[in-house]
Amino acid sequence: MQAGDHALFTTGEMRRIDQAAMARGVPGIALMDAAGRAVAQHVARLWPRQPVLALCGPGNNGGDGFVAARYLAEAGWPVRVALLGAVGDLPADAAHHARLWRGPVEPIAPGLIPRDGIVIDALFGAGLSRPVGGAAFDTIRALAASRAHVCAVDVPSGLSGDTGQVLGMAAAADVTVTFFRKKPGHLLLPGRRLCGRLVVADIGIPVSTLDQVPAGAFENGPAQWLQDYPWRTEDSHKYRSGHALVLGGATQTGAARLAAMAAARVGAGLVTVAAPAASWAVYAAALTSIMVRPMDGPDDFGRLLADARRNALVLGPGAGAGVSGQTRELALMALATGRAVVLDADALSVFGTDPDALFQAIRGPCVLTPHDGEFARLFPCAADKLRRTRDAARQSGAVVVAKGADTVVACPDGRAVINANAPPELAVGGTGDVLAGLIGGLMAQGMAPFPAASAAVWLHGEAARAIGPGLMAEDLPAALPAVLGRLRELRAPRRADGA
Repeated sequence: MQAGDHALFTTGEMRRIDQAAMARGVPGIALMDAAGRAVAQHVARLWPRQPVLALCGPGNNGGDGFVAARYLAEAGWPVRVALLGAVGDLPADAAHHARLWRGPVEPIAPGLIPRDGIVIDALFGAGLSRPVGGAAFDTIRALAASRAHVCAVDVPSGLSGDTGQVLGMAAAADVTVTFFRKKPGHLLLPGRRLCGRLVVADIGIPVSTLDQVPAGAFENGPAQWLQDYPWRTEDSHKYRSGHALVLGGATQTGAARLAAMAAARVGAGLVTVAAPAASWAVYAAALTSIMVRPMDGPDDFGRLLADARRNALVLGPGAGAGVSGQTRELALMALATGRAVVLDADALSVFGTDPDALFQAIRGPCVLTPHDGEFARLFPCAADKLRRTRDAARQSGAVVVAKGADTVVACPDGRAVINANAPPELAVGGTGDVLAGLIGGLMAQGMAPFPAASAAVWLHGEAARAIGPGLMAEDLPAALPAVLGRLRELRAPRRADGA
């Protein structure tokens, strides 16, 4: 499992990779032939022989469609080809493969879309930069309304490979065949949903091209952070595994308890909840392996912070909007320590009218975990999710976890991962509190903010997948041991010399 296998490349970066491959002696015609052949092979594997319509566009994506049509026809499939534009206007490699097609070429029109059968969608690739219109729009709309099976080439036509956004119109695919590596739009919503099953085909691009075009984003997974994971060793003890301090709220006591349990389950040696004195008994009765300390206001919180062994601080879950002034003050106190801090929920919202006050206070390892509404209170939202999360991390000086089904984790230096393992069962109250606790627990053990946040997001998704339908937030910490056990098996064995 190599990190490069999970690299995500923008359409511009993929063009550079194609050029690097050709510079190393792989002809463009051969790359196109391999791409179209891969599409034909997956169509043949997925469906029994039946009529196929290949919709070919005016660029290289259309060339892939011509190749797929030719291979299927040679294998005895009944195939029709329709083209947007003229064969003579195709780029050189696409025109070459179009000339190898022996059947008729029909003009694109909505009326060609069959009620059923198979459609190869090779109209537009991932590099589409403007909304589709005209006959293409009408044809894609007819495809979306049909019952035909759809195999998309690279991306469903009308989808941006960089952002995952629909440009005018797109039809959902049953399967999407892309090449060499995935693109951000394959994972970002709504792109991920429209792609259906995603297949990454090897078309002969040398892996060495990765040296020339380094990836700036990756699909989140153990390959990105497993080497940094803080596994216990024979000489571990609780004081070496960190001490997470979770700020509790006065009335929404469940949120901080979830965060505290998650921090403990993910390995923090000690976890303390700082609970308002009036609610101390509620916390103490519910938490047996978590310490609960009564706290009334900033002075008590300051005394808790005086113990430097409390090295990771989690604020926000259940803090409550009614105490916003105090929540803001406590957040600033936590940031002033320079220790690892996770700010979630109300600890973010209290800075909505003055986000610069938050950004200027960040002076140590910090992770912000906003959902869409909280993000909008702190940061501009005009760009696509990957870009705006990167911009937010750069602006704030913190690692930003933009939560959602397509969570993006971004670092101030521009590194980013897109998470794709979160099931819909996570869309229930309290799961974000668990995530904040997981991040805090990992940072308490010395994990840096970016890998800690990335690992926590992935573990969160894997625990939810293990639970499945019926999930409640309190189920997640209990599901972690099994997930962590499987994760530990992925570690590469150490050599006998200890290297």
